[in-house]
Amino acid sequence: MAQCVQSVQEFIQDSFVPMVAVLCSEDAEKVTRKNNLNFSELVRPFCRLTSEGHMRDPNNQIQVIKNLKISVSNMVTQPPKAPVIRRLLDEVVSVSQPAEGLVANVITAGDYDLNISDRSLKASVPWYSSWKETLRELNTSKVYTATTPWFEAYRENFLQSMPASDHEFLNHYLACMLVVSSREPVPVEQFLKLSQEQHRIQHSGEYTYPKWFIPNTLKYYVLLHDISDGDEQRADSVYEDMKQRYGTQGCYLLKINSRTPASGSDEQIPDPWSQYLQKSSFQNQEFLEEASSVVVNDTKVENSTGAAEVDGLDPSAKDGVPNNFDAHPLQLDHPSDPGGAQDGLDAVKTTALTSDAKKQPSVTSHGACLTLNDHDRIRQFIQEFTFRGLLPHIEKNIRQLNDQLVSRKGLSRSLFSATKKWFGGGKVPEKSINELKNTAGLLYPPEAPELQIRKMADLCFLVQHYELAYSCYHTAKKDFLNDQAMLYAAGALEMAAVSAFLQPGAPRPYPAHYMDTAIQTYRDVCKNMVLAERCALLSAEILKSQAKYSDAATLLIKMTSEDSDLRSALLLEQAAHCFINMKSPMVRKFAFHMILAGHRFSKAGQKRHALRCYCQAMQVYKGKGWSLAEDHINFTIGRQSFTLRQPENAVSAFRHILINDSKQAASQQGAFLREYLYVYKSVSQLSPEGSLPQLPLPCIQSSATRVFFGHDRRLAEGEKQAATHVSLDQEYDRDLSQQWKELEEQVVAIVNRGVVPVNFQPTQYCLNSQTDNMRFPLAVVEEPIIVEVVFRNPLKVPLLLTDLSLLWKFTPKDFVQPQDREPGETVSNEKDAHTLKGTAFKNEFITTEVIAEFFMSPEETKVARLKLLPHQTGELHILGVVYNLGTTPSSAEGNPVNDGLMVRGRQDLEIQGPRLNSTKEEKTSVRHGPDRRLDPIIAPPMPLLEVFFINFPTGLLCGEIRKAYVEFVNVSQVPLTGLRVVSKHPEFFTFGSHASTLTPLSPTASENCSAYKTVATGPAAADGGPAATTLVSPADFGAGSNGLCPGVVDIPLPDSVLQPGASVQLPMWLRGPDREGVHEINFLFYYESTEKTSKLSHRVLRHTAVICASRSLSVRATARRSNTFQDQEDGRNGSMLIFVDVENINTNEAGVREFHIVQVSSSSKQWRLHKCINPSEDKDAKLTSRERGKLCFRATKCRNVEATSNAQEKYTFADINLGNEQIISATTPCADFFFRRCQSAEPKKAAVSGHVGFAHSKGQDGGGSDEDMASVVRKCSEVDLNVIVLWKAYVVEDNKQLILEGQLHVALQTIGKEVCSLSQKEEAQEMVLLKFKPEIPPPLARPSLEQLPHLIKTNLHYPESYNHPFPQKSLCMVPVTLRLSNCSMAEVDVIIDLRHKATSPETLEVHGSFTWLGQTQYKLQLKAQEIHKLQLMACFIHAGVYNLGTPRVFAKLSDQGSMCETSQQNSMPALIIINSI
Repeated sequence: MAQCVQSVQEFIQDSFVPMVAVLCSEDAEKVTRKNNLNFSELVRPFCRLTSEGHMRDPNNQIQVIKNLKISVSNMVTQPPKAPVIRRLLDEVVSVSQPAEGLVANVITAGDYDLNISDRSLKASVPWYSSWKETLRELNTSKVYTATTPWFEAYRENFLQSMPASDHEFLNHYLACMLVVSSREPVPVEQFLKLSQEQHRIQHSGEYTYPKWFIPNTLKYYVLLHDISDGDEQRADSVYEDMKQRYGTQGCYLLKINSRTPASGSDEQIPDPWSQYLQKSSFQNQEFLEEASSVVVNDTKVENSTGAAEVDGLDPSAKDGVPNNFDAHPLQLDHPSDPGGAQDGLDAVKTTALTSDAKKQPSVTSHGACLTLNDHDRIRQFIQEFTFRGLLPHIEKNIRQLNDQLVSRKGLSRSLFSATKKWFGGGKVPEKSINELKNTAGLLYPPEAPELQIRKMADLCFLVQHYELAYSCYHTAKKDFLNDQAMLYAAGALEMAAVSAFLQPGAPRPYPAHYMDTAIQTYRDVCKNMVLAERCALLSAEILKSQAKYSDAATLLIKMTSEDSDLRSALLLEQAAHCFINMKSPMVRKFAFHMILAGHRFSKAGQKRHALRCYCQAMQVYKGKGWSLAEDHINFTIGRQSFTLRQPENAVSAFRHILINDSKQAASQQGAFLREYLYVYKSVSQLSPEGSLPQLPLPCIQSSATRVFFGHDRRLAEGEKQAATHVSLDQEYDRDLSQQWKELEEQVVAIVNRGVVPVNFQPTQYCLNSQTDNMRFPLAVVEEPIIVEVVFRNPLKVPLLLTDLSLLWKFTPKDFVQPQDREPGETVSNEKDAHTLKGTAFKNEFITTEVIAEFFMSPEETKVARLKLLPHQTGELHILGVVYNLGTTPSSAEGNPVNDGLMVRGRQDLEIQGPRLNSTKEEKTSVRHGPDRRLDPIIAPPMPLLEVFFINFPTGLLCGEIRKAYVEFVNVSQVPLTGLRVVSKHPEFFTFGSHASTLTPLSPTASENCSAYKTVATGPAAADGGPAATTLVSPADFGAGSNGLCPGVVDIPLPDSVLQPGASVQLPMWLRGPDREGVHEINFLFYYESTEKTSKLSHRVLRHTAVICASRSLSVRATARRSNTFQDQEDGRNGSMLIFVDVENINTNEAGVREFHIVQVSSSSKQWRLHKCINPSEDKDAKLTSRERGKLCFRATKCRNVEATSNAQEKYTFADINLGNEQIISATTPCADFFFRRCQSAEPKKAAVSGHVGFAHSKGQDGGGSDEDMASVVRKCSEVDLNVIVLWKAYVVEDNKQLILEGQLHVALQTIGKEVCSLSQKEEAQEMVLLKFKPEIPPPLARPSLEQLPHLIKTNLHYPESYNHPFPQKSLCMVPVTLRLSNCSMAEVDVIIDLRHKATSPETLEVHGSFTWLGQTQYKLQLKAQEIHKLQLMACFIHAGVYNLGTPRVFAKLSDQGSMCETSQQNSMPALIIINSI
């Protein structure tokens, strides 16, 4: 049970007090009415004695009586009717509500922090957003101090309203005050009349009510004197006469009304009566007469949501019952507003009638004619009456009853001294109630000794003599049980248990079984629920005081029944408090019984208390997964709040039902939704012009909101293909986004002279949860902003959203003019949101698009794209969405019903930014950065580019060249300039070179629609004549001009500007990727405005081309040194042999029949192809599927290498055509793709060379010589010759023959190393382990064994065949010349060793009978590029074929040690035929 203001002892003592009746003359009533009080009301605040009283028991022992209270009430001759009692108890509970402003109390039970205090209603409602914070600020004492003043008020009034019964005497009158005014002509006669009236009522037999304790009732004569209007001397003389007549202890002169109301108006006199008025209205005869005609219906029906009546709001306006009940009867220090129905929720707006009725009681003042001295006189009067009149009277009667009982039963003189004798022996087992006969109707005569024992027990109980009372009750109980008088027995058992509990020092334990037996007897045998309820209230309070909360809860729950909803509700609530107050709090039982109590409160018409119970229970069920329970509680809270005219709270409760993932059936969810819409509509009608409230449906996934800046692009028309750019239909790819950012940084760096600006902000056209939203995005005026909002319908019923649009606020700013201009006033469309209908809403700042209808299926997630069109520059903030929410009409419903359930509201778009995690402070706390995607800055007008591709292929052969066209259109009102394109794959496309127009197209090229420029050739060229050469600068083709960014290409616009509305078409050559498969190639078009703005410096347009590359040819090439020394080459410009191996690896994928190798070209700074040395009949190589062909070319050094310094940077293109026409490889597009391929390969080559280890280490001591040696050796083996194979493919497609053409590149870098046009798949790099210690720097790399052999070029000159007559001369000596050529630019030491080194049987067989004559080892030193001839002599003894290539040549750089020596190998065997003649 909840904590009470009184202790249990005080509560029981105040429940059973001596009863005193009052009979007043009319004049005496007039005297008291000056204070708006009758006599009993006048003395009631002073009825608790402040000093101790004393009396002697039958054994002449003094008993101390503490804190005694007496009850003084008007004599009423009719008992109160049960309906009236129920009605007034209902009013008492209704008026007593939780008080505002009290200290809240929190109990911590497990995981729950439950606020169960006087302010609990406010702190526990589910929509009360800061209730957790409120709880933290409260006093979290573990001591349970929650109070329920409505229960105490009910309990007190219930006990006072109990009608007097014949089986007990506790509420029978012990005395009667006869009050007469001193202004009466003959007061004594008036006293006589009142005395006779009292005697007639008690003894005539006409009245069965009220009940009197003993026949000889104490009469106390009170003379009431009005000081302000009366003769004091006369009053004193009358009083003296009274003392002579009635004795000094039987009469009293009470002087009151020391002032007139007018004289003391400025003096504030306390008003103690307001707390006590109408507490005992049941005994007010006038009230009963008034109320008896009122028909009271005790059956309460829970109101529907649409009901207009308000139950429990204002008692003063209901059925004529006076509104003077107070919030709590025992709060002496804090009197409540007598008419206030305090509530923990928001203040309810009530009608003027209610307000006036509430104020009315406060106008009536009580005790206006009384001073503080008068108060003291009244207090003294009550004390005199009690100590000198009432207590001696009770003491005398106890003695008389004791003597009578002793004499009648023949027992010892004193019942008190014989207690042990009576009860010390063996106890007879009591019979159970089920075994007893139903003798509840048995009545004893008034003189029966059993009743005298009971009467004596009651008297002892009233004067706190609990030990003697217990003895008497125990004796009476046995007598009653023996007589099977069950009603009497139950009463004796009840009071025996209470007396045992109240005995000082607790000599015996509380006999709870007595109470259980009494309750069962009252309820089941006697069918008297009122007595059973009283017994249960007393027992529960006693059990609670002994911390037996489980027993108390069980007892209270047993007392619930269907005959009284109010009683059941109060007892269930107290049982719930018992569960929460146990040693191990049973929180869920608390919540469950609070729900039951709330339901019974609702049935009893106590809507406020029902609402409070449900709200307290919600604290337990909320957020614990009890979704159905939450739904039920919220639904009930919503209905009760609406009934109590708290529509805002009702809306909040219904909102919670809808926003959670409900597990209800579809029909139930539909009912919830309709209820919510109905309540919401009534709220909106109260304030039609107010701000739009938040709607709970549908759910918005704020973080998934995407914002797109851009216009609707035109789609492809015919052969035109629009640039893909960015759209909301594309999924976000983080890696791809990073690639676009890098491309943009590349082109921005080129524009800004190689440096990316500090304030560079990558262009983001579509913002989502994964993009960087820390900065304010930039939009352009007159270009739409599309916000994609993700709606989710959590319900199983469809939703219909109409007139859906965005809410925004906008601050105009001029970014062109100087910054000192102040921004304009912020405007918003929130005021217009009530009326946004149609398709668009325009104003001078922003046009808002409106979606007329947006239908959502059950549990559907759907995207809405809402558009804004800004017309001015400034700062825009998108706040949320506004729409009408409604349900779709079913077949049974018509449109009017649907329209009635359509409400308008809004939802805000609140996006939480990313969690910050950079500093230590941010890591240790939870902080989120800003997310600005909904706060764009509207920038001044900018150009807007659209790009269309014409004849753009989707499939190409590897290396295929195709010509297409690109159309650039400026669709804005601003001129466009600085157009550039950047790509990660610059080798895929070219817009041509500056010199491309110098070479005319040949007629055959135009006939075949060839992408190349060709010239016809004569027969001489086909016969293997020398190649045609051209000198080309890379700068002409855009190579090398952009430094580190080869992918950035300037697009040549006419006059470098594209005017508004203008368009231009430019040719674009494409080359199929070298590797087969599907390729995504990204183009980023960059452009600027002719007018520079501070906000937006440039714009970009993205395009992703998807190309499917099919296999074509595979080219493998090898460079070998030529061993021939031609004199015309002056001995310096050596020659090489280039072997080109071509294979058709196409498997008829694209309908390709055959490939023709039409031309082989070379491009290099040092070398060029000289001529083809293949047989002449193999010139036009045709390759069908899986065929291979091999071509051999002679390459020579370029003659112009040392001519000019400019030539160093120029490339020599040499064309060897194998057909009838020459393709000019030095022009567009052939040279473009060559240079672009070189540029894309350079970074890779640099990375590879870095792994070889030729590190620059000039800073190290002695490192220079090693480095020079390495470079010298490396240059000997370098070739740096690029071979370009141009081919044509004949394709059959749709019964037509097409000719495709293309080119493949092979870059020869090193002599003897085969290179393939198909790039090998790069091996996955091995994972490198982390190393924390610095590594020792690696030693300088020496030239490898593969590079040193190329230092010296050797050549043997000898006759191919030699005739010798062996029979005549056995030795054959042949002169042989060994030519040594130093290929490097440094001095080389050479050792020639002619001795045979037979390492294998094969070598022995070849030169076993051949030897060199003369010196067998030579040591030479060759200067840079020196050629040396050495004359040798070979000796043979047999005819045969011999290999003269046996000399071993060792070479090393002159300044290096021996460790670098290595054998120099010949490129091919030198065979000689020795013939015998």
